[in-house]
Amino acid sequence: MPDMNTLQDRVAIITGAGRGIGRATAHLFAQAGARVVLFSRTASQLDEAASEITRAGGQALSVVGDVSREADVDALFQKAVDSYGRVDILVNCAGIVAVRPFVEMDVSTWDAVIAVNLRGTFLCCRKAFQLMSAQKQGVIINLSSLSGVKGVEKFPGLSAYNVSKSGVAGLTEILAVEGKPYNIRVCAVSPGAVDTAMLQQAAPHLKAGMTPADMAEILLFLASDAGRMLSGSNIEIFSNS
Repeated sequence: MPDMNTLQDRVAIITGAGRGIGRATAHLFAQAGARVVLFSRTASQLDEAASEITRAGGQALSVVGDVSREADVDALFQKAVDSYGRVDILVNCAGIVAVRPFVEMDVSTWDAVIAVNLRGTFLCCRKAFQLMSAQKQGVIINLSSLSGVKGVEKFPGLSAYNVSKSGVAGLTEILAVEGKPYNIRVCAVSPGAVDTAMLQQAAPHLKAGMTPADMAEILLFLASDAGRMLSGSNIEIFSNS
């Protein structure tokens, strides 16, 4: 269990918080003292996650919406500010995958993956920057993937996903530069196979080398003061399978 003071009273928005890495991260951040704002498209999953956190003595607020919709993202940050007065941490966990051979790729599938994974990350980062620049502090952590890292083995059918995650890594790098004058830290994590429903959809032949809880511990380190030297980093995690 983390030190209860690690993120004491910090306000953390976590997208994709209804399941997988996002849900595990919300739980761990709440245990570490953060006031967590959970965001995803599925109300039932969010409510369940928020209830688990509050029953354990944490503070959680759930907001339903789609990261790819500008109005939904604006509403998310407004709700966080209305409820808690600030936003200290943003963790972009929301993501989707579509397995489609490129010769069969249709525009709607391509656009849907890019919209959630890359546009959604951009929209959330932009809103966070607006708030954090005024606060003169903040931490943003983006979930990329080894699928978006040059030179790492790629798997057929994941072209849209690979491109979206490569874009997230590139966005992270420039935001770390632009965030520095405002004391905004921005970093990315690029895990390999994590035991999630998305992995089962994208590459069921892979054996997961880590759990969502394992990933959440890494994200907690990055969000805390212990990770203060890692702005601009893209941490590639080659977990053993």
